[in-house]
Amino acid sequence: MGGISIWQLLIIALIIVLLFGTKKLRTLGGDLGSAVKGFKKAISDEEPTAEKKDADADFDQKKLAEQQGDQAQKSQKDKEQV
Repeated sequence: MGGISIWQLLIIALIIVLLFGTKKLRTLGGDLGSAVKGFKKAISDEEPTAEKKDADADFDQKKLAEQQGDQAQKSQKDKEQV
């Protein structure tokens, strides 16, 4: 009395699958799982060392400029092929 039976849960699950589709639910589950994994990792990690802090924020302008140039050349080649 007053509780949700297994049949009611199955009907609710069937309606959800019909509304969203299995592909969208699968990606939603994967995203949720990766978010939980990232949260657990962030909680369990100790404070990062000074080396890691410096390495994360160290951007080399030359490398960034080269990557942008490479991307521009690639897009130019793609336009030429079309």
